[in-house]
Amino acid sequence: MGTFCSVIKFENLQELKRLCHWGPIIALGVIAMCSTMAMIDSVLWYWPLHTTGGSVNFIMLINWTVMILYNYFNAMFIGPGFVPLGWKPEDSQDSMYLQYCKVCQAYKAPRSHHCRKCNRCVMKMDHHCPWINNCCGYQNHASFTLFLLLAPLGCIHAAFIFVMTMYTQLYNRLSFGWNTVKIDMSAARRDPLPIIPFGLAAFAATLFALGLALGTTIAVGMLFFIQMKIILGNKTSIESWIEEKAKDRIQYYQLDEVFVFPYDMGSRWKNFKQIEQLKQKADKRIRSVRYRVIEDYSGACCPLNKGIKTFFTSPCTEEPRIRLQKGEFILATRGLRYWLYGDKILDDAFVEGVSRIRGWFPRNCVEKCPCDAERDQVPEGEKKNR
Repeated sequence: MGTFCSVIKFENLQELKRLCHWGPIIALGVIAMCSTMAMIDSVLWYWPLHTTGGSVNFIMLINWTVMILYNYFNAMFIGPGFVPLGWKPEDSQDSMYLQYCKVCQAYKAPRSHHCRKCNRCVMKMDHHCPWINNCCGYQNHASFTLFLLLAPLGCIHAAFIFVMTMYTQLYNRLSFGWNTVKIDMSAARRDPLPIIPFGLAAFAATLFALGLALGTTIAVGMLFFIQMKIILGNKTSIESWIEEKAKDRIQYYQLDEVFVFPYDMGSRWKNFKQIEQLKQKADKRIRSVRYRVIEDYSGACCPLNKGIKTFFTSPCTEEPRIRLQKGEFILATRGLRYWLYGDKILDDAFVEGVSRIRGWFPRNCVEKCPCDAERDQVPEGEKKNR
């Protein structure tokens, strides 16, 4: 009893609140629907107790479900790993290479970023994922990536079972003539009766589960491909945007420089092994690019008047959109091909500490300022020293 109480603590029970969100509810609902229907259809198609193949098929199906849920809950409840509140580098000289977070009242550790949703600085932050209702970072990046790999594989297996079940069940009931299709119900009335009757409701549920499985395979498979692409470069999603921004800056100013990502190990295999390692190396300051609004934007999630590509590539996130008016200024910190993410400056004064509104906005509504296009985010202590 003492061991049980030591494992289940009050802090662990508080983490269960993460399940009360639309992301985990939808994700776990899809997993439950596909797994349950796949097990039921396995009994109809390939009875596991009669043949070795049926037993292996059923055990593999259970194994997919267990591994998917294990990595999913690991990614959700272990969390990304947060920078301790009030953290400072051991060597005070290293603070000049680090940003200072006013919310956490601490310096940001190398490769860490502040998450507005979690309200904490996250170590090696990749992104805030609504499907796990948590950030993806240093501690749970490996579990999250494994979940993205196992979910499509399990859905492919389940989709195969759904197709074979519908084929075998309909084959026993339908006979095709030259001009008619006859339904033979003798299979449904056979003696003994099947353990699970395959009627119209079962057919509709199997067809619905097949659609979920195929949709999950495509959507999650694409996310896994994107994650592996940045992992093999030893990057995060945010660092990929920083690299793109740095190269764009070099091209914009026609500088004779070559951007070298500081954490690239030079080998994809070495980069892959870094997924659970945090290289202790100070970042250079991350710069924000200043833009001027050249076209009004209403703040709509999918604006029809900003182009077809902008409409269909709206970020799939619950983060807000910023309403823009021509002539305003905005700081972009990251973004996609047709969208940017940043802070709108509410004050005319372009100084540190002014009030801002943060969110997404279309890229074609803004243009880079010809001067003062970027600035350093300097910690308060360093500003005073200067």
